[in-house]
Amino acid sequence: MGRTGKFLAMENFGVEPDVVVLAKGLASGLPLGAVVAKKKYMTWKAGTHGSTFGGNPLACEASLATLDLLENGLMANAARMGGRLMNKLKELRKEFPMIGDVRGLGLMIGVELVRDPETKEPAAKEAHEIAQQAFRKGLLFLPCGDSVIRFCPPLVVNAREVDTAAAIFAAVLRNVQKEGRSK
Repeated sequence: MGRTGKFLAMENFGVEPDVVVLAKGLASGLPLGAVVAKKKYMTWKAGTHGSTFGGNPLACEASLATLDLLENGLMANAARMGGRLMNKLKELRKEFPMIGDVRGLGLMIGVELVRDPETKEPAAKEAHEIAQQAFRKGLLFLPCGDSVIRFCPPLVVNAREVDTAAAIFAAVLRNVQKEGRSK
């Protein structure tokens, strides 16, 4: 919710869904779920649908506060800071051939690591090592897929924190690159 700079990621692609299912992000992690659908899909007989995570008053209040925060700055911040992070990561491609691709939207960015820029052979072992070294320097991200580092900072991230994350990532890449040459 809001992570790509739009309320829902599908809005970046002009998708008009029949049904949307919302959960975790709707109430900032509190137990709440929702189904939003076209009327023709929401006409059920009474008693045919129940919800474990629907209607909790505390979670509903958290959801209203979450929606307010998203609409009043966090989505715009995700777009702005995501663009800043994307630019910094793409700039690192010039220095580090092991960065095969940088892709994403807003504050959901993947950096694909490769052993060889020509063959695009995944650098899975290196991705794990980079994640471990970055963690020891205070930057938390997780590898996903074969060899992609996923950057998903909180929607409240600021420019200084984005710059610090990119600097730590660059320092770790330099270290892993140096270790690779010395082997």
